[in-house]
Formats: sequence, C-alpha cells, structure tokens
Amino acid sequence: MLEDLAKSLAAHPAVIEKATISSAYAPAEGISHGIPLGDDCAAIPDDLTGGHLLFAAEGMLESFVADDPWFAGYSAVMVNLSDIAAMGGRPIAITNVIWTPNITDAETIWEGMRAASIAYSIPIVGGHTTQTGLSNKSINLAAAVLGRAGKNLLTSFDAQAGDRLVIAIDMNGAYRKDKPFWNASTTSSPEHLQRSLALLPQLAEQNLCRAAKDISNGGIIGTLAMLCHCSDVGVTLRLDSLPRPNNTDWLKWLISFPSFGYLLAVKEKDISTVKELFHKEQITCEEIGHFTAATDFTLSLDQEARTLTLNQLSNHE
Repeated sequence: MLEDLAKSLAAHPAVIEKATISSAYAPAEGISHGIPLGDDCAAIPDDLTGGHLLFAAEGMLESFVADDPWFAGYSAVMVNLSDIAAMGGRPIAITNVIWTPNITDAETIWEGMRAASIAYSIPIVGGHTTQTGLSNKSINLAAAVLGRAGKNLLTSFDAQAGDRLVIAIDMNGAYRKDKPFWNASTTSSPEHLQRSLALLPQLAEQNLCRAAKDISNGGIIGTLAMLCHCSDVGVTLRLDSLPRPNNTDWLKWLISFPSFGYLLAVKEKDISTVKELFHKEQITCEEIGHFTAATDFTLSLDQEARTLTLNQLSNHE
C-alpha cells in the first residue's frame, strides 16, 4: 500500500508542480536585490522599523473562477493572508486585478472578496479592472497583499536536521464540492479566523518556530517538498501521526489544500508550547516527523518506509 501511495504522489501533477517550482522564479534570480526567492512571500527589510515588509500575490486558475466565482473571490483574499501569516507576519491590505467582459459579470467574485475582507478584517484598497468586452467571456482574477513582520521571520530556508516536523491544521471543516480543498474558513466565525492567523506571528515573536510554510496546492507533500528544497534538508513524514478526516483516503488528503494549514520546523524543546498555543484555538497541532541531513523524502506507515522520489530533492539548483 505504501509503495503504491509513494508512486502515486510522485506522479501527481500538483506535487510535480510544487516540486519543480524553482523554475518559475528562476528568472528573478539576480534581480531580487538580495531578497531570497522561494518563500511564501517576499520579506523586504524595513530600515525604519527594524522589521520587514511582506509582499505576496496570487493568481486564481481561470477554471476555478468559472466554476466557483464566489469562492474564487473569497480565496483570492484568504490565500494571500495565509502567505503573510506563514512568514510570521500580519497583513495590512489587499489589492486585486480583474479581467472581465463587463463589471456586472464580476459581481459574484466581488461578493466573495468582500466576504473574506470582512471575515478577516483586512481592507481591500484598490487594484485594477480591465473590461475585455463581450467577445471575451472569460474572467481572470489575481490579488496581492502587503504585510508587516518584526525582526524574527518564519521562513522556508531555516529548517535544520533534527528539527521536528509539526503540522497545525484546522480540522473543523469539510471538502468543498468535489475539489481537494478542505474548507474550515467560510463556516468559522470572524473571531476564530483572525485569532488563528495571529498565532503564526506569535510563534515568530516568541522564537518558538524556526521555519514554516502554509500548505497550498500540492498539499502536504508538495508543500513539504518546497520547504525541504529551500532549507536543503530531507524529511521523514510519519503518516501514522498525521491527522486525517474520517473516510478520506491517503492520496486525496496528502494533496489537499486546507484553508488553514501550516508545516512547521520546531525544536524538540518547544513542541509542547507550540501545540498548546494552537490547541487553545481548537486548531489540531501534532508532531508528524523530523527533518534530516540526508535530502531523502521518506514516508513511513505501519512500520514500513518508502522513499518518495522527487526531482526537487535530488537535484538542488
């Protein structure tokens, strides 16, 4: 069973996309003025405060916008806020870019964005809208977020061999339609959503976490591949310890994108404190493995172990 699962994960398009994502930002190498590439958002040193400005952007798939426009609008806000939190930061404001045949056709998208803006108490302060005319029926959506972090960041580059792999995930949700998206956001109170996001900067400010990444498209496996690549480490992921919804098969869960889910590199001595912080907000938080000096990606289950072969881990650019 584990061998088949490892092969299926390694061949899954969403995992492959994340495992080879460095090719997407390679053109910016050499022109980023020393700002590291590969994190959840750009961390720009702020000389005025001694901290960092955070800047990120997300584009929604055209098919997603067409199939579920309200939730595409909601997600354009939500996923950007998650990127800011993953860096140990707090969001300031959102802007958006919409291409639409006419303004009326984008109303449902705007309803979703407004709902997320209100739920997370983050202002949408403008952006750009292009009316493409009735001859073009497609609608495209992207959004960007500005945030702020202190001196201590949570990054993708600082996981070390021996660190414990910890997952923090809101399991109080359900799959949305037939998509591999675990939705614990639209059914939660604004107070819960805002307190949950605030836990990540708290980890940074208290030096309780060395590295972090929010679980995105490609799920736990794709996200972990990116984290390991940036930190130049390997990992052993213990599936026996991984929280999973009832009646959900391993493949679906491991490539799922949760509305609130983070992978953390935590020192062993800080595990109990980190778990307690999340548990107080009814967020599931468990140790699910450890990082290694050897750059292998190992899955273990029922006393079996298999190496997951991902190009990103074996070929470091």
